[in-house]
Amino acid sequence: MDADYIVVGAGSAGCALAYRLVEAGKSVIVLEYGGSDWGPFINMPGALSYPMNMKRYDWGFMTEPEPHLGGRRLVCPRGKVIGGSSSINGMIYVRGHALDYAHWEEQGAAGWGYADVLPYFKRMEDWHSGGHGGDPAWRGQGGPLHVTRGRRDNPLVQAFVEAGRQAGYPVTGDYNGEQQEGFGAFDMTVWQGARWSAAKAYLRPAMAKGARLVRGLARRICFDHGRATGVEVDMGGRTEVLGANIEVVIAASAINSPKLLMLSGIGPADELRAHGIDVRADRPGVGRNLQDHLEMYIQMAATQPVSLAKYWNLLGKAYVGARWLFQRQGPGASNQFESCGFIRSKAGVQYPDIQYHFLPIAVRYDGQVAPEGHGFQAHTGPMRSPSRGAVTLRSGNPAEAPRIQFNYMSTPEDWEDFRQCIRLTREIFGQEAFAPYRGHEIQPGAAAQTDDELDEVIRQHAESAYHPCGTCRMGDAGDRHAVVDPEGRVIGVQGLRVADSSIFPRITNGNLNAPSIMVGEKIADHMLGRRLPQDLSQPWVHPNWQTAQR
Repeated sequence: MDADYIVVGAGSAGCALAYRLVEAGKSVIVLEYGGSDWGPFINMPGALSYPMNMKRYDWGFMTEPEPHLGGRRLVCPRGKVIGGSSSINGMIYVRGHALDYAHWEEQGAAGWGYADVLPYFKRMEDWHSGGHGGDPAWRGQGGPLHVTRGRRDNPLVQAFVEAGRQAGYPVTGDYNGEQQEGFGAFDMTVWQGARWSAAKAYLRPAMAKGARLVRGLARRICFDHGRATGVEVDMGGRTEVLGANIEVVIAASAINSPKLLMLSGIGPADELRAHGIDVRADRPGVGRNLQDHLEMYIQMAATQPVSLAKYWNLLGKAYVGARWLFQRQGPGASNQFESCGFIRSKAGVQYPDIQYHFLPIAVRYDGQVAPEGHGFQAHTGPMRSPSRGAVTLRSGNPAEAPRIQFNYMSTPEDWEDFRQCIRLTREIFGQEAFAPYRGHEIQPGAAAQTDDELDEVIRQHAESAYHPCGTCRMGDAGDRHAVVDPEGRVIGVQGLRVADSSIFPRITNGNLNAPSIMVGEKIADHMLGRRLPQDLSQPWVHPNWQTAQR
């Protein structure tokens, strides 16, 4: 079986890339190990905590013991299903700040400044404000990806934005538009009450145009005289080779993309030899530069029964499920992350480095609700940690999960920034807007005040936001630690590209699904020899950022 292109991974970027190639008349095979995205747990937005905890949909990755978090092993969910992590994520849509992409260019990713990527964000979007404000000139219409906003009818959701304003921060009508900084409504990839994943937006339309979906586990990339010619695939006990007449594109996630490169002989030479793998290209950056967002849930008890806790029982869940199943309405039709904030941690920081996800219930991602019952929380953490980790092989066995070590909280700056996140959040929750609802602080708890006390809470309770990236870093072809060039081509071989969040030089300040899809869109154009014209719209930056924190 062969095609012009083989795309390894039907995730956020892979689906988008496959669609654009097929749209241009190319033949494409999409190789995916995971199964169907059918079922209520994936498709009901309010059930988002379920699929990322189900072996059917998740690879089940765990980190190695994290030395700066008391030796804890953290979960690292990645989608093992068509749509990839867009089928199990929280459906939050954040482009990132324009200056994130300026940094990419500074790191050698020429042609990836905001003027270059903004047209791709617009092309991929079908944006619906739902009467809740927005910045239409900065948004896209008619693209494959539906982007909507929740109803925001819970009083706690409104209180969070008002509390941010009372604390002295701006209110932004559209953080994905001209002004990210401030508090406002969250965007989500939900359409008509159901999750709108990359599988729905791109893969199914691609298959309708002739793309072939093949199920199997990629074992290694096949080469002939230094050029990628196909993929060796384990198909339930038998091994087959899928042939690529033009190129192979790896879009298997920040965890599995470097793994597949290393299994194929591309990576740090000494490590590959230690696993009995013949070295094809000595690229020491493969698997390195691993980044993530770490966050804390700042939780408050509520003095009124206004939170979502009233649904956190058998009857309540039955009501939510039935209303969603028959009407695609009610609490199940929203991810419930309906308001947010992007702020700067201190004066001298040019653009936001703290993000807030507000949730009108005190609950963990694993679905465990706080024993206090009614409550609310903000997820917060630093957006640009200097800590770096790595993905490395355990062995040369393709079926074995790699080692994942984020090396979280490995610098003094991490601890300083995290304490600041907590203290600024407490100030926001202390505003008058929350006075009718504010009870005691559940987490970190009023007893944690000093630096040492906060550090211990962080050490015990900080969790991943599930945003791994950076392990096949994009950069100048002359940079020894870059893995791919600015067109996504793997340096040192021919006919092979990477297109997913692994190519990010540095993590963007927000959730990663939107920029991952953008990467798939843009790399497809590089492959097709075309580029969208630049959009030179200038984003808002706080005029007094050098001297004022807000």
